[in-house]
Parts: sequence; C-alpha cells; structure tokens
Amino acid sequence: MKLYVGNLPYSVTEDDLRQTFSEFGELAEVVVITDKFSGQSKGFGFVEMPNNSEADAAIKALNESNFKGRNIKVNEARPRGDRPQRRQRY
Repeated sequence: MKLYVGNLPYSVTEDDLRQTFSEFGELAEVVVITDKFSGQSKGFGFVEMPNNSEADAAIKALNESNFKGRNIKVNEARPRGDRPQRRQRY
C-alpha cells in the first residue's frame, strides 16, 4: 500500500521517514518530494509498504502525530488519475 505523508517539516529526509515507518514493518520505497529547481522539500512524501496490515497500523499510529514539531497527515495515497486536474497558467 502506498501512503501519503503530508505536513512534513522541510528539513525531513527520506532516512527520517524510513526510520519512523520501519517500526511498523517492511518498506518498499520512501520518497520525499522536492522542488525540481531548488531541491528543497515540498513538505510531503510517500512511503510504500508491501503489507497492508502493517501500512494500516502505521496510518493509525502516525496520522495527526507530532513528527519533528509538526502534526503530520498519513493516509492511503490516491492513484494519480483520481487527483483533481491542475489549472494551467499562461
């Protein structure tokens, strides 16, 4: 199951997320989304966990929890097609 992790402090690294989520089970992938020009974190990321029950346990334990001074959001990531379209700017 792929999890969305939001409201992250900009200083959080993939290793920080890996360490926190690995307490709940096996991880397949951990990604912090960064700005392609500055390289700075955008404040959210994704964690993929192969075992759904471990992923559910991580959601229950970590959603709205304090992580490095911020209350993070953790939930199941929506597939790309389910997201609303972004407006194009001209």
